[in-house]
Amino acid sequence: MAPLPGRLRAASDPAELPGVHTKTVRVDGFPLSARVCSAPSPRAVVLALHGGGTTSLYFDCPGRPEFSLLRTGAQLGYAVVAMDRPGYGISAPYAERYRDPQRRLETTYRALERFLDQLPGRPAVFVAGHSAGCELAVRMAADPRGRHLLGLEIAGTGLRHQPATIRALEAAGVTRRRVGRRPAGTRETLWGPAELYAEDVWNTPYIASDSPAYEGPARVWVERDFARLAAEVRVPVQFSLGDHERVWESGPAALAEITALFTGSPRVRSNEQAGCGHNLSLGLAARSYHLRVLAFAEECVVQRERAERGEAA
Repeated sequence: MAPLPGRLRAASDPAELPGVHTKTVRVDGFPLSARVCSAPSPRAVVLALHGGGTTSLYFDCPGRPEFSLLRTGAQLGYAVVAMDRPGYGISAPYAERYRDPQRRLETTYRALERFLDQLPGRPAVFVAGHSAGCELAVRMAADPRGRHLLGLEIAGTGLRHQPATIRALEAAGVTRRRVGRRPAGTRETLWGPAELYAEDVWNTPYIASDSPAYEGPARVWVERDFARLAAEVRVPVQFSLGDHERVWESGPAALAEITALFTGSPRVRSNEQAGCGHNLSLGLAARSYHLRVLAFAEECVVQRERAERGEAA
């Protein structure tokens, strides 16, 4: 395999890290926002889709640049576009218009085109989704346009919630998904053990966001649509769960059950990420997880390059 592009510098020195820029585009007259960090000539683009109750800041943890997927990706020669999903970020006031999943899909693809217009060379796209963001990520990959994607990473999702998580949330009466408004104890239920996170990250309110009203009903996609959509995906897939996942059923059987859904994918890989809870991109092992995502994206780039040269896979 070709080596990863670029030279990885010490992540502890913020002066050595690429800058992150907030970008805004308009689709049908409505704004959508993203955080973007790019190498000068990006090898590929990673479109990162955050989960519920947060924003694109999930992939660029405030005060912790070493945890940032955006900065790590740019260091390794990529562009990372962490998009605020429709109904989040600057589009939050217009969330009601994105209730229909097909509209969210169309809006995201059109917004992506506009973000790509701002990058040099218009490189190919790899999609990475986390938790509730996996719904949109899988829909993108299952769509006919998804056959042009490099690959797909989904993390922090599953087919069934852990019974203890359901009981804890029902007992707490959680009806909104803003982290700062959750009753005591629910954060550890949703994030995983506190010791997997730096204290300043565990206590920060800055990544929290109200979720749009559609997010609750959208969760039925797991039961209604996941298997059908997964079977339509035609690009390589990696599915990741933290080894301390507490929201979804986890372990080898759960990993195998999810990967088996992607019957049309040329390559499917499962990844039980060591030292991670539900929020893989915010924990102390975030950098390890991001390097694994980027390594998989690099494999997809190399395979695309070989196919374009007419070489056998």
